[in-house]
Amino acid sequence: MPSPDKQLSAVQSRQVAEKVREELARRRISRQALAEQAKLSLSTLEKVLGGRRPFTLATTVRLEQALGVSLRKASEPAPPAAANGEVSPDGLGAYSHRAVAWLEGTYITVRPSFGDKEAIYAYRTDIAWDAPSSSLVFREGERLDAAYTQYGEVAVPNQSGHIYLVTNRHGQHRLITVSRPTILGEMYGIITTLLAGRGSLLTPIAAPIAFLPVKLIAKPTLGRVTKEDPNYATYREHLRKTVDEPFALFLQG
Repeated sequence: MPSPDKQLSAVQSRQVAEKVREELARRRISRQALAEQAKLSLSTLEKVLGGRRPFTLATTVRLEQALGVSLRKASEPAPPAAANGEVSPDGLGAYSHRAVAWLEGTYITVRPSFGDKEAIYAYRTDIAWDAPSSSLVFREGERLDAAYTQYGEVAVPNQSGHIYLVTNRHGQHRLITVSRPTILGEMYGIITTLLAGRGSLLTPIAAPIAFLPVKLIAKPTLGRVTKEDPNYATYREHLRKTVDEPFALFLQG
């Protein structure tokens, strides 16, 4: 039986910390409240979440009991090595790293602001190859609403000719479907997600979205972009292109 004082590895500690932060954001509870429920000091919780101290088995178990979820990944046998090198799982399109390397990079992501119909919301999205999962993954950054930062897998099936950025957290999905990149590298499509309202109210919402290679924007503006911003017209033009080309259709009953 493992000792309760056994320390988790640095990788395991980062995974547990990320999971705890995700649960705090999803449930909208404070670190103080979680510390009290788990019978931990707030100082201890802050240190392990901040990476200044590794998680111990005992601390992890207390947090699991307080949250009612498993924070540790079950050990799984390593998948057999692909005969032709790095190949993603069938569920993501069975693509090789070499075949999708052109998708890797940093993008300025723009969509309509859900809180202000006249504004545009912009943030960074990084797409990169992840060796442990043998697939492309994406991670958002520099969002105003940092608690809702998304990350997940990238599917690139041959059949549809589209790219899918999929977030799946405890069965709750967010899906972005975009076109293959244009000659300049832009990708256009639709985001389907949930709009957070008052309290725990969540409403399904869909909107146009564009991924612009960061090299195309000399001085990117991130956050809520209004008409006064010098990048507003450029961002608006790309969102209009999503519908006008059309890269995506929005039907009304």
